[in-house]
Amino acid sequence: MGEVDASGFPLGRRATREQLGALARRPSKRLGQNFLVEPEVARRIVSLAEVGSQDRVVEIGAGLGALTVELARVAGLVVAIELDPKLADALEARLGQMVKIVRGDATRVDWSELLGPQPGWKLVANLPYSRATEMVLDVLERAPQVAEMLVMVQAEVAERLSAAPGSPLFGQASVRVAYWARSRVIAKIPPQVFHPRPKVQSALVRIVRHEPSPFSYPRLVELLRVGFQHRRKMLRVALRGLVSEEQLREAGIDPQRRAETLGLEEWRRLVECL
Repeated sequence: MGEVDASGFPLGRRATREQLGALARRPSKRLGQNFLVEPEVARRIVSLAEVGSQDRVVEIGAGLGALTVELARVAGLVVAIELDPKLADALEARLGQMVKIVRGDATRVDWSELLGPQPGWKLVANLPYSRATEMVLDVLERAPQVAEMLVMVQAEVAERLSAAPGSPLFGQASVRVAYWARSRVIAKIPPQVFHPRPKVQSALVRIVRHEPSPFSYPRLVELLRVGFQHRRKMLRVALRGLVSEEQLREAGIDPQRRAETLGLEEWRRLVECL
């Protein structure tokens, strides 16, 4: 932590457009790029993440650094991952003394090599919307060093990550997140704080890791994939070939129920019956 030189930093819509133009870059739909252009929102995110001088923070999709610079002001260590090489170069030129810039796809990094063995990291990020669910699950599955996350995603995705059984948005991702962590939506973010403005509302979701449930995660993922493939079908039909009606009953589950009605505890009982 220390004084950060943020002079000329692109924290505004016009400055963001100018900076992108200087770098010969346009926001990429493929990369899910929606740049945060409101300094107050960046500061609010850092505050809600409760980042302090002792914290080690990793950011995915640092972009032009609107959030990165606010993290660097208060955190003990910031590691910022950026896929776009020109944006990464620009970040390093401005914040290289305060932030470790990592170039590449966050879903392909070696988390153990990048973060080391020590637990307690925080992830704070405005995630690329097209890959947000994939990235959250990847961190939960491969980066045990990350103890908690505060991530900005599309509002519907945030609700899905935190959904309870019976909710229209409850699905595979909801159960997989619940296996590793507690999650809840803590704030909604309007489109006008981004460039370009997305057509949907955004939300901040807090995800706090707990001890993983003591049953086979790969088997759970397999059952979820098959069970939710035809989410409106009864389990005795949807899981045919994997789970018998007898096993469903042994797990205390009515074979006529649907995958979307089962909570993590019921999936655990079903996995343990196999």
